[in-house]
Amino acid sequence: MGTIIVGAILAGILAILIWVRNKTEKVSVLRLFVQFVFLALIFIGLIIGPFATVQFQPLGTAPRDVAVGKNILGIPFPDGMPLPVLACYYPSGRSVTCPIWQMQAYVFPFWTTGKGWDYYYSTPGIERLAIVFGLVIVMAIILGRVFCGWICPFGLYMDLIIRVRKIFKKPHLSFAEKTNTLLSQLRYVIIAAFLIISVILGSQAIFGTRLIPETQTNGYVTNYFNAPFCLVCPMRPLCVLAESALGFMSLSYVVSHTTGILAEAGYYITSINVIALVLVTALALAFRRFWCRVCPLGGVTALFSTFAPFKRVALTRLTKDEEKCTKCGVCKRVCPTQVTEVYEKKGGDVTVSKCMMCFRCVEMCPYKDTLKVKMAGKRVFKSRNWLEPSESD
Repeated sequence: MGTIIVGAILAGILAILIWVRNKTEKVSVLRLFVQFVFLALIFIGLIIGPFATVQFQPLGTAPRDVAVGKNILGIPFPDGMPLPVLACYYPSGRSVTCPIWQMQAYVFPFWTTGKGWDYYYSTPGIERLAIVFGLVIVMAIILGRVFCGWICPFGLYMDLIIRVRKIFKKPHLSFAEKTNTLLSQLRYVIIAAFLIISVILGSQAIFGTRLIPETQTNGYVTNYFNAPFCLVCPMRPLCVLAESALGFMSLSYVVSHTTGILAEAGYYITSINVIALVLVTALALAFRRFWCRVCPLGGVTALFSTFAPFKRVALTRLTKDEEKCTKCGVCKRVCPTQVTEVYEKKGGDVTVSKCMMCFRCVEMCPYKDTLKVKMAGKRVFKSRNWLEPSESD
């Protein structure tokens, strides 16, 4: 089965490279194909099953999680390997885990060893956190925000929204440069805020002093307000609602376990989640890749790949040849997240934290070898003169 899947993926890539003749679309089509491949791999339980398996009777029959990386360097890691993309923990069928959930949950409510939601933790939270951060740092150094541009399922959702808007021939809006910069800085405020909240909620286990009531085992806060960022993350309701629509989760049970005056608390989704998803979707229709501008996980990945000292050892870079650049401005106009540094910087390494490594600027640059994508010092993609037909066309 594995050989067949790999063969099908390689055949798809080869077909795109051969039959997509438009140089300004070839990489975009390839990226879309890769995004769908990783969507399947990340939620592989929905494809390979085992199907009709009772994971939890009231929730209904669903494929079980097929998590990878349940043992890291000999250390039990039952929740699975963190991958710096929004691979939601809450629905069934995932194969990897969102690091944001782990960063919060291993502070509160699972700081100490003992039983988690579905697993027993034989190692303390600080040790599990070290593994999460260690793996995220290594992956960020290797690929940087390629995870955002090519792998993240929610990034795919953002791209599909862009295509929907194009179908109706509606032009996108753009933020003022100052506003766009503030949005990118907001990513770090968001992740810092939710980690601080997690520490406050977990104060009993960490410091021996309970600062917030109902944070004991089976307390209301412990059951419903753990992992606070997940309470507002738009990916969580998208996954749960999609899998409910596919019949893998019982929507009636999901809704029945949403509680609070305004349904603001729940095991699977909350009213806040749904509002966040609707709001982000509406904004994404107006502004390209809106969520990616404020995503805290994208910020974490950028932190460990585009800022010192990590940038010095980052393996994936976007570079520019100043002598060949004519300042035509194409790179600035086509960038989904309105990165201006590629246009403004003189040359050399132009990789910045706002860039999600979709390589659209390289694909659209009309001057040969002006922009290049390098991995471990080796060029893997470069701009081409698509204004003139090549000899093979």
